[in-house]
Amino acid sequence: MQFVVMTLVAARPPLRAAEAGAAFATPTVIHFGSALLLSALLRVPWPSIVAAAAVWGLIGLCGVTYAVVVARRMRRQTFYHPEFEDWLFHAILPLAAYAILAISAFATPLHTREALFGVGGAALLLLFIGIHNAWDSTSWHVFSSGRDTKE
Repeated sequence: MQFVVMTLVAARPPLRAAEAGAAFATPTVIHFGSALLLSALLRVPWPSIVAAAAVWGLIGLCGVTYAVVVARRMRRQTFYHPEFEDWLFHAILPLAAYAILAISAFATPLHTREALFGVGGAALLLLFIGIHNAWDSTSWHVFSSGRDTKE
């Protein structure tokens, strides 16, 4: 969905759209990619669950860092004024999903079953975040097309 939106609005991008894209569009693709990567990662025949946990833990730590960067970008961009729902789905929930991944990696040696539920939950949350954000950006572009976005 996100690729379709970007194609439709590419003909008339506002001047400040790049900074908003870095805050709202790019993270959506990253979250979809992370969910896909986690799904593939758990299908690999690892010799030990600890090796897989190290990889998903690294994804979690990188994701936590990226969620903080996205929150800063959201705050700094001037194209769109984020509402609570935007903060929830673009900053808070992704941060929670990636934190769950990182914590699950550390819990794996003693609580393998529970850690795997954490990874599954985090991947599902990232997928739902991606779906929500792609739909939200699609509807925003459709309904705000041609009118002033500063309110």
